[in-house]
Amino acid sequence: MHNKKYDLIIIGAGLAGLTAAIHLSNNNLSILVLERHTFPRHKVCGEYISNEVLPYLKHLGVDPLQAGAKMIDQFLISNKKGATLNTSLPLGGFGISRYALDEMLYNKCKQTVDFVFESVETVNFTSERFTVETQSKSTFEAKYVLGAFGKRSNLDLHLKRSFIQQKTPWMAVKAHYKYDLSEKSVQLHSFDGGYCGLSKVESNAVNACYLTTVSSFKNASSINDFQNRILSQNPHLHKFYSEAIPIFEKPLTISQISFQSKNAVENHIFMVGDSAGLIHPLCGNGMAMAIHSAKLFSELFLEAYHSKSVCRADLEKEYSKRWNETFIKRLQAGERIQRILQHPIAMKVGFGIAKIVPSILSPIIQSTHGKPIVV
Repeated sequence: MHNKKYDLIIIGAGLAGLTAAIHLSNNNLSILVLERHTFPRHKVCGEYISNEVLPYLKHLGVDPLQAGAKMIDQFLISNKKGATLNTSLPLGGFGISRYALDEMLYNKCKQTVDFVFESVETVNFTSERFTVETQSKSTFEAKYVLGAFGKRSNLDLHLKRSFIQQKTPWMAVKAHYKYDLSEKSVQLHSFDGGYCGLSKVESNAVNACYLTTVSSFKNASSINDFQNRILSQNPHLHKFYSEAIPIFEKPLTISQISFQSKNAVENHIFMVGDSAGLIHPLCGNGMAMAIHSAKLFSELFLEAYHSKSVCRADLEKEYSKRWNETFIKRLQAGERIQRILQHPIAMKVGFGIAKIVPSILSPIIQSTHGKPIVV
């Protein structure tokens, strides 16, 4: 059993958790990261990231382009019948697998950060300190805890967060394929019950990740059946799933994805990444938001920490305020766009307008993205 004390404990080692760990440990804080899975591994993810976070990642000493990330500047969207719209991406982005990016961040992080690969069982806050207990009954103490445990976790149940009490209709499926796709384009193809993103990653594989409703998926007997019958009603997806060669032994899946609002601070735990809020996966902004939220917290925390006069209540209030100012409009825009994609009449009207006035696509895309992070 351990009982070691740290300045801050980070629960979860996704993009937000690892980014925050690098940022904070670079400023001489003792950091522990608790993560139940070892590195590296594949995750259900769109694997396209807006360039808004590229200067910040490079500032931290992590350059995805050195790992072969694909520079992407074109966007193609199709409706269920296969009609398409093309536009250039206002800011652009890059394609890289979570397997590669997480490993890069972890390798950078482990030089200055302690890691324990175990599930967290309980998080208790008493007398202005946290005690975190893991599956092996090891305990760790810190004055602050950062929640970076993703879309949905047993810890959300432990903390009695409101969103976790409600069922959600969304699930996602992801796999890598060998397929001839332009490495400069990210594509979004609609089908009954959802939409599928296609883009290349550093290994030259095409990442295919789709979001769908559970009710739509129940109409099929298996993932292959769903892809062959439902997704393939869109001719672009029919061509892809007919010709693409799977690289994974089987697709990865995740269910009960919640897009409901969450609190940026819960039980005195600061939330980052998907733990703080999840945007509908349109054009590579979820991963950028995760990284951006880590920067937002890290800078605010360091400012307060080095002032030697940290007031927890003020810090929590200010972080919640800044998180909402930075991200709430993006979440709302993503929700509106997702509703249009799922509504046949709205989608038809929207496509018709965009065909006549293609310039409207750029501000729509920008509405779900941030500006480049100034370091």
